[in-house]
Amino acid sequence: MTTHFYTASSLDGFIATNEHSLDWLLKQDIDQDGPMAYSAFEKRIGALAMGASTYEWLLRNQGDDPWPYEQPTWVFTHRDLPGPVGADIRFASGDVARVHDEMRAAAGEKDLWIVGGGELAGQFADLRLLDEVWIQYAPVTLGSGAPLLPRELDLELLEVAQNRSFLCGRYRVVTS
Repeated sequence: MTTHFYTASSLDGFIATNEHSLDWLLKQDIDQDGPMAYSAFEKRIGALAMGASTYEWLLRNQGDDPWPYEQPTWVFTHRDLPGPVGADIRFASGDVARVHDEMRAAAGEKDLWIVGGGELAGQFADLRLLDEVWIQYAPVTLGSGAPLLPRELDLELLEVAQNRSFLCGRYRVVTS
């Protein structure tokens, strides 16, 4: 079982604007069935974790669509947030190691995905609970925003691909 941080980033290392917008990303050209794309990645995932900002962005932007994930999802927050009807949402705060254990139990033989939030992925990395980082680099710069991974991490490149206008990289987190 592998714990992944799979995300998109601007070339200058931001995953969202200062206003938590992803408009810059959603207008980019990517083949959803192409190399290292989301659709194949998501099939291997048994449980997810995300921060409150990612969760709230999903709620704001889903419209009338149902919650996009069938897998159990842990949302890290200190606030009281609504949960979509019929979705397996579990709110958590504090110790990511405890939640990681719960995620592993819920995922069965499948992998874990830290969905959004470089800070949350960094907390898993701090405890050596993050195995891989997948980054889909969009051909855009933002100048500022939410940083990709606000940590010092050593990474080993495992795979690289071009998906239309995206440069895609998969890295192993190097632990010493």
